[in-house]
Amino acid sequence: MAVYLFRIFGSTCVGVYALATDKVLILPRQVPDHRSQVLSDWLGVPVIKTSIGGSVLIGPLACGNSKGILLPHTLTDEEFRALRPLEEEGVRLGIMDITPVTAFGNLVLANDRGAVVHPRFGRRTMKAMEDVLDVEVVRGTIAGLPYVGSLARATNKGVLAHPDIRPDEKELVEDVLKAPVETGTVNSGVRMVSIGLIANDRAAIAGFATTGREMAVIGKGLGVA
Repeated sequence: MAVYLFRIFGSTCVGVYALATDKVLILPRQVPDHRSQVLSDWLGVPVIKTSIGGSVLIGPLACGNSKGILLPHTLTDEEFRALRPLEEEGVRLGIMDITPVTAFGNLVLANDRGAVVHPRFGRRTMKAMEDVLDVEVVRGTIAGLPYVGSLARATNKGVLAHPDIRPDEKELVEDVLKAPVETGTVNSGVRMVSIGLIANDRAAIAGFATTGREMAVIGKGLGVA
């Protein structure tokens, strides 16, 4: 287990282009095979290459855990077919056509034990999320902001969150996700940590501009040091 540094498409915003769980790493098709294999080896999971709604911005658009993945209604039939092998591994593919929202990666923070979501999600949408992820879903904020998925990165071992998370928000996240919360940054001070971070229970991969001190906090916070 370790923390690694990486670039995708020459960018340090690695979390924008990927979704990792303990079952899979989803990357854009344009990532070269030799580079995607490196990420696969570090995280210890197979890679599926696809777009989401025609976009390479997989991180902001999709969110999941080892039980299920929330996908926007803009997902195409071709993209669904690319992800279909996950169903054979017991992973639910939930196309959230119940809502016009598409940026589930920005609005949902989840692991295998719970999920904290944007406060304006309705009960019907939250129930659909619970069915896909097979966890309790609770509304919440981080640093007073509703974009909880972009402000933290969660695994089953820990959560790295925006430095301005309030004590009550930290308590909620820890209670729902049943994992300790550490605060930190990526890419030399970026507070929206999910932008520059890919992680599962085996490893964390941060943007190449992440400092050694930030890497130490990431490793401790996510339990991969």
